[in-house]
Amino acid sequence: MPKPLRTHDEPDPSRAVIEKAYARWAPLYDAICGPIFENGRRAAAAAARDVGGRILEVGVGTGLSFSDYDETTEIVGIDLSQPMVAKAQTRLMSGQFPHVKSVMVMDAENLAFSDRMFDCVVAQFVITLVAEPERVLTECARVVRPGGEIILVNHLYSETGVKAAIERWFARPSRALGLRPEFPFARLAAWARSHGGAELIERRPIKPFGLYTLVRFRRLADERSGAA
Repeated sequence: MPKPLRTHDEPDPSRAVIEKAYARWAPLYDAICGPIFENGRRAAAAAARDVGGRILEVGVGTGLSFSDYDETTEIVGIDLSQPMVAKAQTRLMSGQFPHVKSVMVMDAENLAFSDRMFDCVVAQFVITLVAEPERVLTECARVVRPGGEIILVNHLYSETGVKAAIERWFARPSRALGLRPEFPFARLAAWARSHGGAELIERRPIKPFGLYTLVRFRRLADERSGAA
């Protein structure tokens, strides 16, 4: 497992902190986070639709993204937060999303799926929040078929300038809310180099303001990567 690249001395937030934070967020998530994350969410889903097939959405939350997919896809959603999944299951029971096959509580650090089971894994506003991002990425790579994609969308640390200084200042108090605003892109790139079984194929800011970044990795064939 590659060592995390950190920009400060704060440890990564624990699973307990994250679970507690998102249990609190669940009742308010749709109203507050829905509009804020809409552009990034739709960009990630559009990239996943281009891949098509069976898609795993890690951190499905309350199921806000269900309507961003269509009949060309088959969606399985997981989330660590039981209150979030309960809301997603209620949304699914409406019958409006036949392409969504199931949603369940599951830890992304230990995915209960077979190797190469999915054509694509999507993680929207998730990878900077999990307790062990590198482990989650490795699990995502394991369950994606060779040639499939891992698609992330997130706010990533600015690393330099005024924005970086603000994010560093905000980092410590934000951790109690389950946030990690100082997470750098370099940490994702370092994981890909260390893993050896995934290559970066896209990194682009999401319009209109570039607050979020879309990152795509392609799973390499085993004979090229040497990875299982």
